Parts: sequence; C-alpha cells; structure tokens
Amino acid sequence: MSENTKPELKRSLSGLHLWGIAVGLVISGEYFGWSFGWAAAGTLGFLVTTVLIAAMYTTFIFSFTELTTAIPHAGGPFAYSYRAFGPMGGFVAGFATLIEFVFAPPAIALAIGAYLNVQFPGLDPKLAAVGAYVVFMGLNIAGVTIAATFELFITVLAIIELVIFMGVVEPGFSWANFAAKGWSGEESFTIGSFSGIFAAIPFAIWFFLAIEGAAMAAEETKNPTKTVPKAYIAGILTLVVLAFGTMIFAGGVGDWNALSNINDPLPQAMKAVVGESSGWLHMLVWIGLFGLIASFHGIIMGYSRQIFALSRAGFLPPTFAKVNPKTKTPVAAILAGGVVGIAAIFSDSLIEIGGASLTANIVTMSVFGAIVMYIMSMAALFKLRASEPALDRPFKAPFFPVFPAIALGMAVVALVTMIYFNQLVFGLFVVLFAVAFLFYRFTAGLRENAEADDLLELAQVEARSMAD
Repeated sequence: MSENTKPELKRSLSGLHLWGIAVGLVISGEYFGWSFGWAAAGTLGFLVTTVLIAAMYTTFIFSFTELTTAIPHAGGPFAYSYRAFGPMGGFVAGFATLIEFVFAPPAIALAIGAYLNVQFPGLDPKLAAVGAYVVFMGLNIAGVTIAATFELFITVLAIIELVIFMGVVEPGFSWANFAAKGWSGEESFTIGSFSGIFAAIPFAIWFFLAIEGAAMAAEETKNPTKTVPKAYIAGILTLVVLAFGTMIFAGGVGDWNALSNINDPLPQAMKAVVGESSGWLHMLVWIGLFGLIASFHGIIMGYSRQIFALSRAGFLPPTFAKVNPKTKTPVAAILAGGVVGIAAIFSDSLIEIGGASLTANIVTMSVFGAIVMYIMSMAALFKLRASEPALDRPFKAPFFPVFPAIALGMAVVALVTMIYFNQLVFGLFVVLFAVAFLFYRFTAGLRENAEADDLLELAQVEARSMAD
C-alpha cells in the first residue's frame, strides 16, 4: 500500500458471515460469566434481571441497526457519535467501545483456561489464556474472510453444543432446584432480592455483550444496508433463546450455589447429572471451548477494527491504521489490543479488587464501557433524527421514539446502579478515561493530518457550517 493510498478494508462478508459474527461475539456469555449474577441475586432475582436486560438489548438492537445501515463504518458507535456530536462525542463513544472490546477478551481467555484445566488439571489457566491470544490474533491477521468463515463454523458448533447440553441435563432438571435458597437464604423470591437484581446487572449484560460489534464489520460486508438488519435481528433472537435456556437448565440440576462463582458452570452442571466419567461431560468441555473461542476470536476482530478506525481518524497514533497490503487486515491494531488483554490477565493485584474475582472485575470493566457506548449510540440516534432528517436510513428503528427511549433509559439505570455497586472498578474506569482524554486533548494535530474519511469530512463541514 502506498503512502498516499487511503487505508481500506475489503468488502467480502455475506449476511450469514455477519450473523455468525453477531452471535459468535456474544455466545461465550452463555458458557460463563452470567453465573456470577446468582451470587448477587440468586436464581430467581437474576432471572428478573435477565428479563429486563433482554428487553434493553432487544430494543437497543432494533434501534442500533438504523445507525449501522445508515453509517456503515468500521468505527461503529464512534462513527455514529462523531456524526451526531462531533469529535468530543466520537472520543467518548470510541473510547468506551474500546474499553468494552479490549477488556472482554481477557475474561473469555481466562474461561478458556478454566475449561482446559478441567481436562488437564496441571495446566496453568493463565498460560492457556495467553496461548489463546497468540493463536487467534494470528488467525485474525491471516485475513477477514478466513477469520469470519472460521467464526461462522465454530458459532454453529457452539449453538449445537448448547442445545445438546440442555437436552442432556433435562432429566435432572427441576423447578424446585432452580428456586431453592434464593436471596437471603429464603426458599422463594423475597423483597431482599431487589438490591441483588440491580447488583447483578453486569452479569446479565454479559449474556448479550458485544453483539453490537458486528457493526464494526459493516465496512467489510457486501450490501450492508440489507444484510445488517437481517443479521442483527436473527442474532438477537438466537441469543435470547440460548441465554434463558442455558441459565434455567443449569440452575435446575442441583445446588446452583456451587455454580455461582466459577468460570465453568456448564461442565459442573452437567457433572451433577451424568457424573465425572461420562463421555457427555468430556464432549461439553471440548466442544464448549468452541463457544468461548467464537466470542474470543470475534471480539479480537471487533477491537482491532475499533482501534483501526480511531487511529485512521487521528484519535490514536497513526501506526494502528496501517493495513497489511496482502491480507488487508490491521495487524498493528490486532497486536495492540492483545498486549493490553494479556497484561490484564496478569494484573491480579490491580484488577482483583473489591472482594470480587479477577474475572468478575474484568467483566464489570468491559460492561462499563458497553453501557456508556449504548447511551452515546441512542443519544446519537435521537440527535441525527433531528439534525439530519434526510439521511438515507435503509432500516428505521421500529416504534420510534419508544424503542430507543426504552434502550436509553434502561442503559442509564444500568450505569447508575453499576456505579453504586462497583465503585472501585468504576474509579479505575474513570482513570483510564482521564488518561485517554489527556491524549485526545494534546494530539489535535493527529486529527488534522488524518487520512481522508468521508464520514468525518461530512461532519466537519456541517460543524463549520453551523459555526458560520
């Protein structure tokens, strides 16, 4: 690629690829993470939390799809907020998305290590997590079509495996087990559960976290105005069914308290039904890795595109906007996110705070980024409806303004309650934001000298026009 050539990504993904990315980004949330919510709210309280969060995500995706089809840009939420609110809005949404996508992979990598540790007790889960980074950063570097095809393949396997899990444990399921010893040790739902419902929000969000990342592949998708809506709607419906099915069946096979603070709840739930020596259990561990790998691999793709887009626009150093001339992948961006993720895996003393586990705190940090991004995206939707009524919108949010208002309101409630219950993690989140803002504040020259970008140029022209 010559110095004067605008860095571009290759359009090669089909609608099926995009569905695979949308579901694959999230599907690890069915394998681990959510069970930490049981420790906060019990099974019944967390079921209420999940219903509320599922409603938030469903209304959010139907609204977010309007932005994705109108502005098919690798920056995703960064691009929408830039278009609506200018550079500062772009910075807030872009960095929040970066926090979400950079901190989600180390949590998933630790779960991969935990699953492997079930089969190989002598294997250090952290070293296995680092190995996962090395392998799947390499696969992402190899090319987007190869990466997306692999993502689709392992996502389908992961879905099949979750269905098998539900079928195998069904004989051991009972509602009495699921409802036993709820919040405060009671046998059924009590008033004390309400605080737990709010405390469990990050772990219900983990069921659906990162589905919006498929927007970052829109710039690499064939005919995104038609394929994106289909992929997103099919994706959210798939995930809602799997989330409720997995959680309910796992919680009803025995003592759910034993599953509430571990990284591998599904193998342990199946063990309670079929025993330690069953072939079904070994199948779950091995095929279950595909679910974790699907999300891990897909989110690496997502964070690399976000770093690429921010760098191309001058919000990060320009070296991260370079695209390999052969594979057309942002190699430096892929490696940069991996370095941060691996550092997080070994940052026990920094991230294992507030009495929670390392994985739980990494999950919470990622969710803080996601919620801020959701708020910015829905605000951008309302702003663009008012400021650019003539913008081509191949897909319009249904029941506007009700759906985006529900998503925005619930995201604000989620953010406030998460701050209340996770003050130390939020403090670290604010520190990271402050450091990023200092970089943004003193690097205006990077944005002035950034590669031409039609989206940003249009926003800049409109900003100057309003100023005049």
